[in-house]
Amino acid sequence: MKRLSSSPLVADAHGARQRGRVRPALMWGVVALALVAGGGLWWWSKRTPAQGEQASAGAPGPGGGRAGGGRRGPGGPGGPGGPGAMGAQAQPVSVGVVERRDMRVLISAIGTMNPRATAVVRAKVSGELLRLHFKEGDEVKAGQLLAEIDPRSFQASFNQIQGTLQRDQALLKNAQLDLQRYKELQAQDSIAGQQVDTQAALVRQYQGTVAADQAQADAARLQLSYTRITAPIAGRLGLRQADRGNVVNPSDANGIVTITQVKPIDAVFSVPEAHVGTLARRLAEGRELPVELWDRDLKQQLGRGRLNAVDNSIDIATGTIKAKAAFDNAEGRLFANQFVNVRLEVDRLEQALTVPTTAVQNNYVYLVQEDGTVTQRRITVGVTDGDRVSVKGELKPGEQVVVDGIDRLREGAKVTVIEPDKVQKVDQAVQDASSQPRGMRNLPPDVRAKLATMNPDERKAYLQKLRAERGGQRNGGNGGGNSGGSNGAGSGAPAAEGSAPASQAPAPSPGSPQPSPGPASAAPAAPAAPAPAGR
Repeated sequence: MKRLSSSPLVADAHGARQRGRVRPALMWGVVALALVAGGGLWWWSKRTPAQGEQASAGAPGPGGGRAGGGRRGPGGPGGPGGPGAMGAQAQPVSVGVVERRDMRVLISAIGTMNPRATAVVRAKVSGELLRLHFKEGDEVKAGQLLAEIDPRSFQASFNQIQGTLQRDQALLKNAQLDLQRYKELQAQDSIAGQQVDTQAALVRQYQGTVAADQAQADAARLQLSYTRITAPIAGRLGLRQADRGNVVNPSDANGIVTITQVKPIDAVFSVPEAHVGTLARRLAEGRELPVELWDRDLKQQLGRGRLNAVDNSIDIATGTIKAKAAFDNAEGRLFANQFVNVRLEVDRLEQALTVPTTAVQNNYVYLVQEDGTVTQRRITVGVTDGDRVSVKGELKPGEQVVVDGIDRLREGAKVTVIEPDKVQKVDQAVQDASSQPRGMRNLPPDVRAKLATMNPDERKAYLQKLRAERGGQRNGGNGGGNSGGSNGAGSGAPAAEGSAPASQAPAPSPGSPQPSPGPASAAPAAPAAPAPAGR
């Protein structure tokens, strides 16, 4: 036997048998590795979708909802808080009615109120101001006493001139009597004619002296009358410029007070030159062109009047012409130099199709249909008269258009028609909610109202209490949900013994479903090698 085994033929045969044993074992090892790798890949592919579904189910949706147990919560699309909620919810709006009515063609301008007359009350004589008989801002009549100047010096001058006048009048009277006697004596040839002529000249001299004295007396009387200052015109007084005790003079620039005549009063404004022909034609025909005055905010009408005149030249710098309108101003609401908004009516459109001004959005309006939805209708905007505007488009009288709540609408949106004040309350609530912190917006209205009445310390303690209560409720709910959906955080897939690290599957996350045992759970055992031949 030893000789046979040591022969070359026997050695070659034994080596061939050993090589035959190694090749099947190597092949089975490669197959085992391939199965382990394939099983790991299969297990990973099954695990990943499960984790994705769990993450999507547990995450809050866009509307703030949260779902458990792998189901899609209310926060997902189409849920109560999701993106599709606004499309199905009816939006509160207020509406106006399409109507046919007469519309005025108005020219809007900015004007200035000009008084009919202005008078600066000045002293006509110099003197001390003794008394003031007016209150600032009073309405006065022409000739009404306003102030008094110390009259004593003027009274003395008048008395002196008056005395001279009386003396000269007495001399004149005596000269006239003498002349009368001289004429009687001349008729009797008792005196010479020359004496009569001399007496006649003396009489004429005294007559001239008396006339001069009379003029001086009149001037003194006039100066004395100037110590009583009266209103030259009727109107409204301004602020006084001199106080009692001051010496006033005729040369004072500001005078004592200023009077402006504002009943009636005029408004001066500029009109574009394109309307000059129409205005001139209307005035030539004798037609009355109504004019309205409004306050700065165009909310309150100040007066109604008529166009009086148009200037005779156009301002080349602005391309406008000045016009003047008259107003009675019976209520005294218009003041001199006051800026006003002017509306001049130049024409009138009869039975024009109109909508509320607030319904117009550029060149369209939202029309409320019979099914409770809105649709856009294109329009062409015409003239505006108050809160209505004339339009041309696919509208009919009696139809309803949205005037408030337009910013929340789109084509085909559902709406609920409510009163305008309710729409304003809804808009205010939306603005208040957007200005509040997110945590405050999530609180119920009664809780927010309660917080508004607390001081900062009470509010802080109350909010901490709410957080603690909500935290306890959240923890209790999460414990119940996790007990039925996971097997614990420490569970995982066992690794096959003797397998390479690359073939091991990663441990699953807590709560993920466990893979069922299969070909990939462990590498199959390699079959035993056949016994060597000859044993």
